[in-house]
Amino acid sequence: MKLLQAVILAASVSFGAARTFTVFNGCPFTMWPAMFTGVGAAPDFATGWEAAEFTAVSFTVPDNWEAGRIWGRRDCDFSTNPGPNSCLDGGCNGGLVCDPVTGTGVPPATLAEFTLSTNPSIPDNYDVSLVDGYNLPMSITTNVGCPVASCPVDLGPDCPAPLIGPFDSTGFPVGCKSACDANLSGNPANSPNCCSGQFNTPATCPNSGVEFYSYFKDNCPDAYAYAFDESSGTALWTCASTLAADYTVTFCPPPA
Repeated sequence: MKLLQAVILAASVSFGAARTFTVFNGCPFTMWPAMFTGVGAAPDFATGWEAAEFTAVSFTVPDNWEAGRIWGRRDCDFSTNPGPNSCLDGGCNGGLVCDPVTGTGVPPATLAEFTLSTNPSIPDNYDVSLVDGYNLPMSITTNVGCPVASCPVDLGPDCPAPLIGPFDSTGFPVGCKSACDANLSGNPANSPNCCSGQFNTPATCPNSGVEFYSYFKDNCPDAYAYAFDESSGTALWTCASTLAADYTVTFCPPPA
């Protein structure tokens, strides 16, 4: 096994307070992390890069980063088609370096989501989301002992038949779609699987109406399994903003 190689980048921000984020590829293969920053305060770091197996990068993030998303891409080739279809899953506008504000990656893609806070009375919020499906195991940890958000298992091989895929060149499934993305209801604009249309509130979109919810939630209880999964109590996690936590996103974390 290769030794962990950390690349530390001290990024400047417009004010003194900042957090350190580390993105570690714990997978035994190369993958391509990507980042959505939104239009406000954002990390001064590339929004996409190649990550060899067992390597990490660290960068600083403003305390008031409110639209953060990090995900991984698999089986990418940016040489001939630099855009959303450059990767087997998780591709984005822009190719290797994603456009920071026009999307979060082509589903299925496991997402790490962050809303940081500078208000002492409002905590940081973070989660691992399977709302856009699954493509890589993932965890979010902190340096201050806040809860771990995670989906540490490979959901591809046992993915229900209507959701499984895409597949790599060997026929191995490298993703598991959400019921929404798989369009199982036939109308994503008005679907209990998408919590859209007449199903767009927690009351009208209970998890019992989302097909295959239990597959995702039973395997990854500490992750978001559908749009209104807060009621599970194990989807959205918080960390006191006064702790000024640093965060680590790990792809392919060791099983719990």
